[in-house]
Amino acid sequence: MKKTYHLKITGRVQGVWYRAWTRETALTLHVDGWVRNRLDSSVEALIHGEEDKLTKLIELCRKGPPAAKVDDVIITPCNETVAPGFVQERTL
Repeated sequence: MKKTYHLKITGRVQGVWYRAWTRETALTLHVDGWVRNRLDSSVEALIHGEEDKLTKLIELCRKGPPAAKVDDVIITPCNETVAPGFVQERTL
C-alpha cells in the first residue's frame, strides 16, 4: 500500500548538497515526490511510495549526505497528490 508523507528536515541541511542527495536517493528507492529549501534554513520534502521504501528514505534522511548535520526530521502523513518521479524544486 502506498503512502504519502511530508518531511521537514532541520539542522545544517542547506548548502551541503542535501536536496540533490535526497532526489538521487529517492529515485534509487523508486519513491515519488519533491524536495526544496525553505527560507527558515530547513529542507522540506513530500514523499510517496511503498511503506518500506519510505521508511528507508526517512532513515537515510536522518543522516543526509556527508556534509550535512541533521538535527530533526518531522514526519507528517498527508493525502496530497504526488506526480510520478522525484524533483528538486526551488526555495520556498
